[in-house]
Amino acid sequence: MTPRMDNPSLVVPGALQPLLDLTEVIGKVGVPQTTLDLVRLRVSEINGRVYTFSDDPQQAKKTDERLKRVADWRTETCFDEAERCALEMAEAVTLMTDPQDMASDDVWEKSSRYYTDEQLGALVMHIGLVNFWNRVNVATRQEDAAWR
Repeated sequence: MTPRMDNPSLVVPGALQPLLDLTEVIGKVGVPQTTLDLVRLRVSEINGRVYTFSDDPQQAKKTDERLKRVADWRTETCFDEAERCALEMAEAVTLMTDPQDMASDDVWEKSSRYYTDEQLGALVMHIGLVNFWNRVNVATRQEDAAWR
């Protein structure tokens, strides 16, 4: 599919840097980068934003193999409890099945066992930011993204 336009974050003057700054801030509060990556991929899967993984053996060595299993996080044994809570939060916030209680008290309580308020805040902001990027990229039909 041909993109409808260049990426809006590059078209709208001054838009990209604040988004990159927010990403940097989120990454500094102690949520493991691997968890943020799992959440980013899961949210993207839900939203129809496709990531591709390199076939290059050197690059493949650098990629967490669990990423390819993230859609099945409930049944896969390779995810720890903190990651499972983050993924459950990511799905609850992204799917918004009940907008009045998008992350139920149960989901929030489980996550709060593993993350501080600062980390939970960053996790929710990360989920929101990934949703933002996904919606912009899907709406403008951007090319599939290569996983970094």
